[in-house]
Amino acid sequence: MEQLDTNLRNYLKQNYNKLTWNDKIKIAYDIIVALYYVHKEESIHRDLHSGNILYSQNNDYWYISDLGFCGPVNKPLGAVYGNLPYIAPEVIIGKEYSYASDIYGIGMLMWEISSGQPPFTNLDYDYNLAMNIVDGMRPMIVSEIPLEYKELMEQCWNAYPKERPDIKILKNKIDYIKKSYYHNETKNIVKDNIIKPNTDSNKIYTSQVYEFKNFPEPRNAAEEEQKEFHSRYSFNIPENIDDFNNSGKIIELYKELNLNNANNSNNDIQIDSERETMQQIKKINIKINDDEDAYDDANLHSEEQDELQISEFD
Repeated sequence: MEQLDTNLRNYLKQNYNKLTWNDKIKIAYDIIVALYYVHKEESIHRDLHSGNILYSQNNDYWYISDLGFCGPVNKPLGAVYGNLPYIAPEVIIGKEYSYASDIYGIGMLMWEISSGQPPFTNLDYDYNLAMNIVDGMRPMIVSEIPLEYKELMEQCWNAYPKERPDIKILKNKIDYIKKSYYHNETKNIVKDNIIKPNTDSNKIYTSQVYEFKNFPEPRNAAEEEQKEFHSRYSFNIPENIDDFNNSGKIIELYKELNLNNANNSNNDIQIDSERETMQQIKKINIKINDDEDAYDDANLHSEEQDELQISEFD
């Protein structure tokens, strides 16, 4: 059995300034390969964020946890459960989760890897942010980002699901980028906006239930609209962000690279489909009020499913 050491949020918080672009691309590569095996089993993750991306120091490899999670069973009809900046705009307006909505989450994770901070960290995770996401606003691209990486990230967070690459195309592209930058880290670096460190944020980042109504159809914002949006806010790298979902306390064990149910979970989990893989590794805390208090939802339940094996892609 193998113990996983940390999650992506904590890892970036502690190591970002030491990472090269080869390191960052390798992290993105591992995550995409892990999602490839999820989608290969005809499963949808539904709640990708940096709190459930886990690292094995022994293997120097990244894994996805919380597979098949569908949220609390008592969430209101039409509501959505997730970590808002990572939720695809079509899901925000009430459409079903899909493979493409997972790809959108990958785009946000790619940005987080590139910047060292969670997306939209200086904004409240509320109706206004949801509307901005639906209206095409995305995080500000960081400085000195490889061109191919930037383009792939933007394809993943496209407002239109059909314009996003599927997981096979995404895996092939990140594999090409990884091999391309292995020996030449300065190739095609795009110098853009600079994000400066910030130590003011004490926000706790959790998945929660959102209920939005009467939103327009998602769209892609023009470059000038993006610039105007970013000019209104200061998007800085925080140094004291608390763990996503307290996930540092719930890192669990994997057996032969299989994801197992957490032995510290007091809640049950329900899955939507017999084909989905259910691997709940943590107690779900749902943030429901403005002062960011969380309560444990006891109305979660689970079914045993065939385990989905996540293995390294050669």
